Amino acid sequence: MAARGHVQDPNDRRLRPIYDYLDNGNNKMAIQQADKLLKKHKDLHCAKVLKAIGLQRTGKQDEAYALAQEVAALEPTDDNSLQALTILYREMHRPELVTKLYEAAVKKVPNSEEYHSHLFMAYARVGEYKKMQQAGMALYKIVPKNPYYFWSVMSLIMQSISAQDENLSKTMFLPLAERMVEKMVKEDKIEAEAEVELYYMILERLEKYKEALDVVRGKLGEKLTSELQSRENKCMAMYKKLHRWPECNALARRLLLKNSDDWQFYITYFDSVFQLIDESWTPPAEEEHSLEGEVHCSIEQAVNFIEERITEESKSSRPLRGPYLAKLELIRRLRHRGCNDEYKLGDPEELMFQYFKKFGDKPCCFTDLKVFVDLLPPSQYTKFIRQLLDVIPLAAAAENEVALPGDIKALQQHLCVVQLSRLLGIYHAMEKKQKLAVVRELMLRYRHGLEFGKSCLKTELQFSDYYCLLAVHLLLDLWLEGEEAAVWQCLTLLEEGLSHSPSNAQFKLLLIRIYCRLGAFEPVSELYSSLDAKHIQHDTIGYLLTRYAGSLGHYAAASQSCNFALRFFHSNQKDTSEYIIQAYKYGAFEKIPEFIAFRNRLNSSLHFAQVRTERMLLDLLLEANISTSLEESIKSMSLSPEEDDIPWKDLRDNRDLTVLFSWDPKDRDISEEHRKLSLEEETLWLRIRSLTLRLVSGLPTLGHTIQPKNSEKTAENGVSSKIDTIRALLQQLEAAVDSGKKFLEQKIQYPVLGPPPTRMAGFFSNGSCQCQTSLFYLVSDIYELDTNGLEDSAEIQERIGNSFKSLVERLTDLFNKCKGDLIEVRDGTLKTHPNLLENLVFFVETISIALWVSSYCDSVLRPFKSNLQKKKKKKKESSVAMPPVFTHFLDYVTELQTLTSNVIDHIKGLEIILTALKLEELSLKDTLLLQEEKEFTKTVQGKVQSSYHHSVQEIGELLKKRLDTIKKLKI
Repeated sequence: MAARGHVQDPNDRRLRPIYDYLDNGNNKMAIQQADKLLKKHKDLHCAKVLKAIGLQRTGKQDEAYALAQEVAALEPTDDNSLQALTILYREMHRPELVTKLYEAAVKKVPNSEEYHSHLFMAYARVGEYKKMQQAGMALYKIVPKNPYYFWSVMSLIMQSISAQDENLSKTMFLPLAERMVEKMVKEDKIEAEAEVELYYMILERLEKYKEALDVVRGKLGEKLTSELQSRENKCMAMYKKLHRWPECNALARRLLLKNSDDWQFYITYFDSVFQLIDESWTPPAEEEHSLEGEVHCSIEQAVNFIEERITEESKSSRPLRGPYLAKLELIRRLRHRGCNDEYKLGDPEELMFQYFKKFGDKPCCFTDLKVFVDLLPPSQYTKFIRQLLDVIPLAAAAENEVALPGDIKALQQHLCVVQLSRLLGIYHAMEKKQKLAVVRELMLRYRHGLEFGKSCLKTELQFSDYYCLLAVHLLLDLWLEGEEAAVWQCLTLLEEGLSHSPSNAQFKLLLIRIYCRLGAFEPVSELYSSLDAKHIQHDTIGYLLTRYAGSLGHYAAASQSCNFALRFFHSNQKDTSEYIIQAYKYGAFEKIPEFIAFRNRLNSSLHFAQVRTERMLLDLLLEANISTSLEESIKSMSLSPEEDDIPWKDLRDNRDLTVLFSWDPKDRDISEEHRKLSLEEETLWLRIRSLTLRLVSGLPTLGHTIQPKNSEKTAENGVSSKIDTIRALLQQLEAAVDSGKKFLEQKIQYPVLGPPPTRMAGFFSNGSCQCQTSLFYLVSDIYELDTNGLEDSAEIQERIGNSFKSLVERLTDLFNKCKGDLIEVRDGTLKTHPNLLENLVFFVETISIALWVSSYCDSVLRPFKSNLQKKKKKKKESSVAMPPVFTHFLDYVTELQTLTSNVIDHIKGLEIILTALKLEELSLKDTLLLQEEKEFTKTVQGKVQSSYHHSVQEIGELLKKRLDTIKKLKI
């Protein structure tokens, strides 16, 4: 609860027990205590609010809101009531009510600094920038403190950022903010660094780079002290904007003389040197080269400067990597420009070899050299690797034995060479037997390396973990080449690695990817939760979990993982507001636009849109059995077929597609093209799923019409009727499906550890797409029948009858694609068929949509039948000819029931097979598994078997519910 110790209120003692109950989570007792207190003290507003908080936390939102509004209407000004109401409104996610609360308080107590500042922060929470500006100035007039003045200035900047019209931003908001700051500068009232930062931000946004540079270099710039080299970095940024390359070069050179290991300044130094060369710039004869001192404007000077840095480094007590890497960077740039001066710097192969000798025992050596391997000619790769291996001090070994490192330094050096071998494509060029030999050697080295990590804590990684990872990557290559047993060996080695290094995220991520590829989701949930993903990671790596959960039939786990992700996205809105408030309080103004951009980035996240859509479809799948419950579910989700809340134009792909380490050469690694294609595929699939959801949400809105024949169902003011919305959405779905099919014609193959493909290919190939589209077209026909009546609708009835027949045929075809064993043992090798599981999940989804559409048909046909029976009674005829549509529908429902029963029987058969299946201990041909490996293999196979069993059970349970509902569909 809010701090309350400082409030000297006579009622404090009475309220304390309620606060304590709420703090301890005992909400019922808090409500009781508040009721007792209110009997004695009816006008104790705070007690009412505390009772409302208790009610809110026990799920009685309406009562809580009514009680809160009762108190808010009295416009309280006591601190306790205001703070309690603020907490309550925050928990209700109604921050806009806090603003009204403090607006009333400020009117009653106009000179209260505290209430004015609370009002400012309340506006900040809801992003009312204009009102924030006014509140800031009102506060400054009451208490003339600089922070309050600059709160107002910052609010002007925020108005400029949020303005739709960029011209308005640059002609009104920013110039006004600039004038406000200049006034303080002239009056010499600038006190804090944050105020200078704000002035710099305004000038930068106004593109007044020269003025911004003058501020940083002048007297005000002396206040920029909190960050290391803050002034220099700002000057550098402005020099670049102004294209003042001499100053840029001189400043970078000066900073490198101070610290020759700062990589960003090497990049700036090289950029400026080549800019000056391209501009044919020459230093003035008599004057100083630039404001920042001496300028280098030739390749010779750059070469000499780097050589000097290396000479200086050799005298340093601590070895520095920067100068050596700068030499390689300069060679690369010279080569890129087609210059013939690179020879002056030496042979790249020799330089990299010397670098390895100096830094090879550091884990960063590989990532440093990775950037420059393209300087080596491919013909020299093997020679280069051999050269590196020759300098590693490995223990002497007998013939046919592996020479092992004697200490951690030698192990790190050898690991670096193995990683480079993979990067240079040496392993990729090997044949199967050679690859298996390398896998055996790497695992031998891995197990030997564990000796060096005996004293490591559980939270620390083993020194030799990368050997295991590299062995798994080689096995994945073999799997892609068709060696089925290799994937089981991958899982075995990763489970073994994880047992020795329980905190290794790479082991867990690889296990997640491989288990999901095999269709086993059960072990994935635990692995993902053990990663302990924090904050933004739920967006960047959450796709690894949410992509597979529902599609593999683990509905409960899917629901849980979607909830987990959505909780993060929903809390982002509230959390970001708090960050913004803290930034205002502590004067970190430059962070405020960053927080806003961060919030927008998450709100526009592709993953957020996907999870939201899939979660709603999943909820409907699990909860909505018949049209009434479908209507209730759709209402509770506030779903509307007309509304599309996905920001299609602004969708942001925040996935981290490089979270899994890869040592593959560039031609095999994830490229920018793969990223673009993956985003396109994900967006197309999201569009199909979103339109499906909106079409389903439109079903309950149609209802049974009682309008006369041929009447046009059009709402007032010419707004399209509900069926027009359905038909428009159906056209959009057809267009999205066509785009999806065209996309898949490209037959894109992502790298094995690249972005996982969507479910779109399966959706088209197994017939689910055609089934679902036909079902929505059937809705349109049924509506037409409903509107026109049974008379003179023979053509529509025939069309509906044909639709029913073709639907049953398509659903049967879909079921046929679900048949087969999920796991089979072939030639001593285990083979899984996860596509059968995905097909079953699509079948459940399609049969559910069929059920919802059938329920709509039922609601339309039932009144027609009732009317016919009444006519029959009036005319006292023994038989009135029943229109064919009734027979068609009853036949369709019967066939639907039979088909669903057959699928349930098939699933029972799968369960029996999975339970009876005794998995053998399987191994790669030509590989003898060690005893401990056999144990891990057994564990892995058991996990996959158990996961499949779980999936089949959950799918079976859901289908049984559907069957029970189908049985009730008798007109």
